[in-house]
Amino acid sequence: MKIKYYALWLSLICIIAFVLQSLINGFTNLFILDSSRMAEIWRFVTAIFLHGSLGHLIANLFALMLFGTILEGQIGSRKFLVLFFASGVFANFIAVWFYPSSLGASGAIYGILGALAVIRPMMTVWLSGIPMPMMLAGIVWVAGGVLGLFYPSDVGHIAHLSGIAIGLILGSIWRDWSRKVEMIEKLKLNEGYMQEWEDYYVKR
Repeated sequence: MKIKYYALWLSLICIIAFVLQSLINGFTNLFILDSSRMAEIWRFVTAIFLHGSLGHLIANLFALMLFGTILEGQIGSRKFLVLFFASGVFANFIAVWFYPSSLGASGAIYGILGALAVIRPMMTVWLSGIPMPMMLAGIVWVAGGVLGLFYPSDVGHIAHLSGIAIGLILGSIWRDWSRKVEMIEKLKLNEGYMQEWEDYYVKR
């Protein structure tokens, strides 16, 4: 499967957006999402590419480039883009009802993590220095997000949980569809083999 490395291109957009945030006064306010500007629907998308700090950006870039590239190789570039924007937009839509504003690619990245947890459940990842299957890491991320709801902080746990929910749903749909396609292809191969066998041994 040929991929277009959209995960890397999206990372580049995040970097450019952060540079512009740092250099241009008011740039962030033009594209951030808050409850008073929900009618400006483009902000649900543009807010994905904004970040609140360099540390926030670096953490998201690491996850996007690593896990995003892996997932893109598994499901293809088109589905990857659908997942990224569906998770990011949905996370922003939910988050803006609970926080003063919403920005960052975290919701979209959690969507990527959720999809990988169901598509590559046994892939080994390191979480806080501990190796574990992707499926278990997904459970830990969800549990951490739920616990975080009870301890107020600057982390948008609601956005993370919203994003990972979309990832789990789409990942499950695509995994099941892929299995059905595989099964159909195997049946076709078996039917072709049986036909060849019949032609050779029975109809001679």
